[in-house]
Amino acid sequence: MSLHRLLGREVRGLLFDLDGTLLDSAPDLAQAIDRMLVELGLAPAGEARVRQWVGNGSRQLVERALVFANDGKAPGVDDTDAAQAIFFAHYRACMTERSRLYDGVRAALDHWHRAGIAMACVTNKPARFTDPLLDFYELRALLPVAISGDSLAVRKPDPAPLLEACRQLQVDPAATVMIGDSRNDVLAARGAGMPVVCVRYGYNHGRPIADEGADLLINSLLELLHEPH
Repeated sequence: MSLHRLLGREVRGLLFDLDGTLLDSAPDLAQAIDRMLVELGLAPAGEARVRQWVGNGSRQLVERALVFANDGKAPGVDDTDAAQAIFFAHYRACMTERSRLYDGVRAALDHWHRAGIAMACVTNKPARFTDPLLDFYELRALLPVAISGDSLAVRKPDPAPLLEACRQLQVDPAATVMIGDSRNDVLAARGAGMPVVCVRYGYNHGRPIADEGADLLINSLLELLHEPH
């Protein structure tokens, strides 16, 4: 299905989640989480588990790792703060070692860029990581607007980051589509009054993405390039 047919009108803007939608970042997130746990004298979690925890921002990722490593015991605020600082240091050092763009991402973004569609990245990832990743993977020219998890006072599933991206892109939310991989993306898009497409390959906290009520599920962004007949 084309985006035009999904929206029922000409598409002016596209908003993209980052982790699990454009970028498979779980290998490096897992590496940083495991290094954090080991530094704290705890057992590493492994990439398979970390993939189930990604999607609600770094603090919840760290909290989930600590709960796992401490046999279900919830960490205190101070312990989480300290662990998060360790995680940030390790992630900054390794965040481009094994992460990669998903197949079809660059070709699809290039296509929409040539078509004159305004595009932005809307992620719960802190800006200190979002901006270097967009630069490293050479996405900045395609996604000139980036709203990160700490850009505003709220983050997804609140619709405000999506609406702010539309404001900066100067596009009507009603002519915009959100493309993500999780319940947060669906809820944020619903609140912003725009359709939402979800990829099947991403991170949704261990829940089936098919259960979240997206308007369309896809295996690749390339599926959205088909023109209407």
